[in-house]
Order: sequence, then C-alpha cells, then structure tokens
Amino acid sequence: MSRKIAVVLFNLGGPDGQESVKPFLRNLFNDPAIIYAPWPIRPMLAWLISTTRGPKAAREYAKMGGGSPIVPETEKQAAALTSALQAALPGDEIRCFLAMRYWHPFTHEAVEAVKAWGADDVVLLPLYPQFSTTTTASSLKAWSDAGGMEARTICCFPRETDFIAAHSDLIRKAWEEAGRPADARVLHSAHGLPEITIERGDPYQWQVEETVKAVTALLPELGDHITCFQSKVGPLKWIGPSTEDMVEEAARDGKHIILSPIAFVSEHIETLVELDEEYAELAHEKGAAGYTRVPALGVTEGFVRALSGLVVSALDGPAGLKPPSGVPICPAEFGRCPCREAGYNAEASKDAA
Repeated sequence: MSRKIAVVLFNLGGPDGQESVKPFLRNLFNDPAIIYAPWPIRPMLAWLISTTRGPKAAREYAKMGGGSPIVPETEKQAAALTSALQAALPGDEIRCFLAMRYWHPFTHEAVEAVKAWGADDVVLLPLYPQFSTTTTASSLKAWSDAGGMEARTICCFPRETDFIAAHSDLIRKAWEEAGRPADARVLHSAHGLPEITIERGDPYQWQVEETVKAVTALLPELGDHITCFQSKVGPLKWIGPSTEDMVEEAARDGKHIILSPIAFVSEHIETLVELDEEYAELAHEKGAAGYTRVPALGVTEGFVRALSGLVVSALDGPAGLKPPSGVPICPAEFGRCPCREAGYNAEASKDAA
C-alpha cells in the first residue's frame, strides 16, 4: 500500500534579508540551549547581543546578497533527496519539508505543513551530522513543542559510510585542483561550543573527532590533519584548538592549508565569510604556502545518497529514535546523547520491530 512519507529537514536557518538579521540573532541567542541563563535574563541578553552584533552581521550578510543562502541551499538538498527517495521507494509518495530553528520557515510552520499534507509516516532528519544539544536537541524540542506528530528520528550520522566518502572525495579533489601540494595540511573546521556544554555531557566534539578519523582513513595521500573549531561568541572558554590559531600555525610551518568545513553541510555565513574571507586573509598575511577551501557537501551525489540511506533505514521498524545502524555509538560519559537519555536498548528495539 502506498504511503505518504514526510521527511523533515532541520537546520538553523538564516536571515532572508537585511531587516531580518537582528530578529534572527535575537531568536538564536534567546534559545536556552545556546545561552545558559534563566528568563528574564536570557531575553535581555539576546536583545543586547543582537543589537550589538547586528550591524556587523548585516554587513557580512550583505556580501551574500543581503541574507543567508542556507534556505535556498537546503531547498536544493530537499529536491535532490526527494528524487533519490522516489527512486528508492517507488511505491510511496515522498515530500521534504524544511524546518529552520531561528527564521522562516520555522519548525512550527513545518509541523502545520506536514499535518495539512496528511503524512502517514514522518522522518525527522537533522542536517547536523554530529549530535549536539545546541542544534539537534534544540530542533527536536521545537518540533515537539509545536505539536509535531510521532516520527522516526535520526539523531546523528557522524560515521555514515557515504557521508564520510563524500567528505574525503571533496578534500581529495580540492587538493588535486591545488596542484597536489606536498606540504599540505588539512584543517577540519567545525563550529565550536563552550567547554561547559561538553562538560555537561554533550557528545558533539567526540562525534566531530570520529568524523575526522573516518575521513582521514580514506586519505592516505594526505598525512597531516588537524581538527579545529571556529565561530567563537561570548566570554566563555570554548573547545579548541581554534581554527584561527591553527591557520596561523600552519602558515608559520610553511604549509599549504586545505580547509574543510567538516561539520557544515551547506554554504552559509561561517563558510562564505569566516573561511573564504577572514581565514584566507589570515593565511596569506602569515605567509602560508597556499590556502584552499573545500566546498560544503551541498548536493554532492555521495551526500544525497547518505541522506537517502538514512531515511530508508529509519522507515524500518517502529517509530522512535533511530541511532546510526540501530546502535548507540556515544561512550557512556556523554549523558546528553539522546540514546543514553532515553535508555535506548538496541536489542529490545529489534525485538519490537
């Protein structure tokens, strides 16, 4: 029997014009998963941060046409994923819905659209390969708070085979197009987090490092790799090493920098401004032998195949949490892993299916 399958793609979103930069930032910093402060202090801080950071952010978004490209980029991914799923599930009707956390289309808008469409099955697919309480958990909470229906929830995919291969292929291609420099150092840059977030049991940093391990295993021709973190905001101590410091160090060492956005799946302000402009300029100022930025995954064939495979696997068995390959991967110390919080039992889940 034919099913109507809704696939909900979660991402942070971004302002769609200059007038929405400040409210986007206010929504971002008013999230308790981002700013650890109680109400009413948190809304006040969100207003202050968005007011002080707004003008600079607006200038950066102006370089990209006035707003963020993340929604158009995600729409392209949704279209490619729909085509892949139609081929994999020819008897079913597939539709992808965007659910952005901090600007339109908001998660509550996705909930309304999925219900109006009359989906038989819903798969929640966060476009955050590595789980964090600040991204995936916040997005899933927004789905629940908006009255989202029972769904099959993909929590993360930091070591998924096609995802890893897609990253390694892009890195290799960038290195080859740069002339195969022998002095290359690959900097795998991910969005950073405050150290306190990791200390509270968030598995994000560990999962990023697992992604890098898997990617580097497929790149024996490139032996120099460093995992680093970017986009620090605020006075708290953040996880490191910082991408900025690693760019400077690589430049001092006379390296040709190959910079891969290892935790970003689409182009947006962190890649197009921080990586393409700020860190590129820093690398040249400090005398790097060269600077090559690897593109985000976008709609590369391998990445779309990875997403399709995750959705098809999630449709197996009952609704609920769907960890990678049906098995929790995070070590016990990461108590904020959703599998650990839910007391997920892989064998019991298999029996139930």
